[in-house]
Amino acid sequence: MASVMFTVPGKPQGKARARTYYNASTKKHCSTTPDNTVLYENFIKDRYLQVARGAFLEREKPVTLRIIARYLPPKSVSKKRKLDMLEGRELPLKKPDMDNIVKVVADALNGVAYHDDTQIALVQAKKCYSAVEGLDVTVEEYTG
Repeated sequence: MASVMFTVPGKPQGKARARTYYNASTKKHCSTTPDNTVLYENFIKDRYLQVARGAFLEREKPVTLRIIARYLPPKSVSKKRKLDMLEGRELPLKKPDMDNIVKVVADALNGVAYHDDTQIALVQAKKCYSAVEGLDVTVEEYTG
């Protein structure tokens, strides 16, 4: 499989915690993934499918996942500071946590780009400021 690169427009979102509750009628604890997370995972999946042309890494193949999370600079900052942000001299130190962004992308691509996210052998992830917010994602076979 050649590498598949795609973008996910919009503000980067992380994987939200599952909500667990007790169902009195079944007398069991149940967990549900928040709707926003499910919608975002489906959006990532759709964006991948639009460019992948059937690319899929089989069970035995290790995967490299590269993610760049791009954020807009805050409107309240000075022009000088905004320039520093856009040129990479200042990085975003804000939510969502990078591990939650990686998790939502990895889970969204399960069964679509690769059999299971346990195949991911290498993750490269970065947050930065940009004039256009979104995610840049690359999925490829790990080559060492």
